[in-house]
Amino acid sequence: MTPPLGSMIDSPLISELGRWAKEIPHERAFSFVDYGRDTQGRRTDISWSELDGRVRGVAAALRRTGDSGQRVAIVAPQSLEYIVGFLGAMYAGMVSVPLFTPDLPGHRERLTAILRDADADCVLTTAALRSRVRELLNQSTAQRHQDIVVMDSIDPAPDWEPEKVRPSDPAYLQYTSGSTRIPAGAVITHGNLAANARQIWAAGAGTPRSSVQVMWLPLFHDMGLVSTIGLPLVHGNSAVLMDPLAFVMRPVRWLQLLSAEQGDTFTAGPNFAYEMLVDRVSEKEKIGLDLSRVKVFMNGAEPVRPKTLKHFQKAFQQCGLRSSAPCAAYGLAEATVYVSAGSADAPPTIRHFDALALAEGVARPCDREAPEATALVACGAPIGQTVAVVDPRTHYRQPARHIGEIWVHGPNVADGYWGRSKETASTFEARLNSGTDASTPHGPWLRTGDLGFWYAGELYVTGRIKDLIIIDGRNHYPQDIEYTAQDAHPGIRPEHVAAFAVDNRGTESAVILAERNRRIPLQHCDPQAIEQAVRTAVHQHHGLVLWDFVLVEPGGITRTSSGKLARAACRASYLAADVRTTIDRLALKQGAEQ
Repeated sequence: MTPPLGSMIDSPLISELGRWAKEIPHERAFSFVDYGRDTQGRRTDISWSELDGRVRGVAAALRRTGDSGQRVAIVAPQSLEYIVGFLGAMYAGMVSVPLFTPDLPGHRERLTAILRDADADCVLTTAALRSRVRELLNQSTAQRHQDIVVMDSIDPAPDWEPEKVRPSDPAYLQYTSGSTRIPAGAVITHGNLAANARQIWAAGAGTPRSSVQVMWLPLFHDMGLVSTIGLPLVHGNSAVLMDPLAFVMRPVRWLQLLSAEQGDTFTAGPNFAYEMLVDRVSEKEKIGLDLSRVKVFMNGAEPVRPKTLKHFQKAFQQCGLRSSAPCAAYGLAEATVYVSAGSADAPPTIRHFDALALAEGVARPCDREAPEATALVACGAPIGQTVAVVDPRTHYRQPARHIGEIWVHGPNVADGYWGRSKETASTFEARLNSGTDASTPHGPWLRTGDLGFWYAGELYVTGRIKDLIIIDGRNHYPQDIEYTAQDAHPGIRPEHVAAFAVDNRGTESAVILAERNRRIPLQHCDPQAIEQAVRTAVHQHHGLVLWDFVLVEPGGITRTSSGKLARAACRASYLAADVRTTIDRLALKQGAEQ
C-alpha cells in the first residue's frame, strides 16, 4: 500500500531556502504572532530574502565554534529566532537538537537528560535566556566546554556560502516524548525531512505559493517542526505561528489566525486541542470567524476520538467549517512524523467494530447500535511509503481485518537512535518473514510498537503494544477504558485519565487514575460517587472489574513535554504511592475547619 510520489529526496530541503530567496525574495516566509507582549497579538513577518540572510549569519557563527556534523542544541522560546537557528544549523552542515526552554514546567530534568545524551557541542539561544542556559549547562554532567551562540545578536551574512549536505547526512535529532525512560533521539536525515515534508504536502493537497500553514504546536515537537518549518520550504509557501501557551490561554486565537488568512490554510494539532476548542470557544467568540478556507484540520500525535470529530464539526459548522477539513492522521518521530492520514477531500471515516472481537485481535464491523459496538476513526492510507500490519511474534503479514503491529518502510524512516545501536537494531532493522509479494520489501522495517489493522484500504490504529491491558486472555486498550471513565461522571477532567495494568499476585489487574475536574469546587466533590460511576461504566462497557480507582488533584496526571498522556509515569507514581488524592485533600480541608 504505497501510492507513488516520485523521487522525494533528490535534494535536501534546506537547499530550497536559497531558491525561494532568489525567486520570491520579498514574499512572506514566516510570521510570528506574539501574545505575550500584546494580548491582541503583535505580528512580526520575515521575507524569504531576510530569512536567508539571517540563517546564513547564524550558520557562519556556528561554523566559528565547530565543524560540520557536530550537534547544536536549540534552547529557545517559540519565535522566528527558533526557525532561524534550526535552518542555520542546516546551512552550517551541523546536526540540530530542537529543545525547549528551561522554564517548561516539570521538564527541566528531561532537558538536562537530553543535553547529556546528545552531547551537544554548542547551544543556540536568545539573549534573554543566555544566563539561564549557562547555568543549565554548568549543572549538567558534561565535562567539556560548550559554546553558547546568541541568535538575536547575529547580523545577517547574505554572502556566506552554505555547507553542502547530502540527503544521507543527519539533519537533526528528534527526541521522542518519552515518559519514565531516558529520552531517545531519532536521527532524522536531510532525506528523511525532504521525503516526509513532501508526503505531508501531497496528503494535504495544498496549493504551491498560496496555501498557508497556521500552527501553534511547539517547534521541538515532531509535528510542529515538520509542519511549521518543513512544509513551507517545499513550494515556497508561508507559515504563521504562535506560542503554545498563547493557544492554551485562549484557544480561539488559533481559529482567529486561520480566519485572517485569505487563501487556503492547513493546520494540525492533537486530539485534546480540538476538545479545548469545543469546550472553551464561546458563542460570542465564534462571531466573525470564517473557517471556510481551512482545507485541513489534521488531528494526530495521540489517539483520535470519534466523538471529538463529531463535536468539533457541530460546534464550528456555523463558522463555515468544511465537513472534509477534519483529518485523522497517524505518525511517529521515528518516521520523521507522518505515516498516513485521511483524505483532504472527504469527511473522516468512522466505523463501528465489535469490541469483543477486537479484544481477540479481529476487526469485525457491526451496527453502531450493537451493544458491543466501539467506534474507530480511519487514518487513511500512506503516501510515498509502505505500511504493513505484522504479527509481532512471527513477523508474517496479517490479513486485512486482523490486528497486528504497524511496520513502516520508506525514505522518511529515521536512521536509528542516536548512540543506541542495540535499540536501533531492534526497532529499525526488522525483517518480514517469507511469503511477501514482490512489491513488498523484505526490509529493513521500522517497528512502531503500535497496533492496528487494515479495513477497506484504510489504516486503523488501536493502541500501543506496551500499554495493552491483558486480563483473562483478552486485550483491553487503555484509551478505550479512559474514554469510558471520563464520560462516566462530570467530576472527572476530560483527557486527564490514565488506565494501566499492575501485577496482582502474578496476574494483571486494571487501575485508573483520574484528575478531578477543577470546574467542580472541592467542597462539592464526592470521590466515592465518582468512583462508583466509573467502576459501573467500565464493567458495563468492557466487562472489567477495576482493581483500583484513584481520583487525584488537578495536575496529578503526568504528561510529556509535547502534551501527551504519560501512562508509564502515571503507573510509576501510583506504584510509588506518589499521588495527591482528592480524598486526602478533602480530609486536610475538613481537619483545618474543625
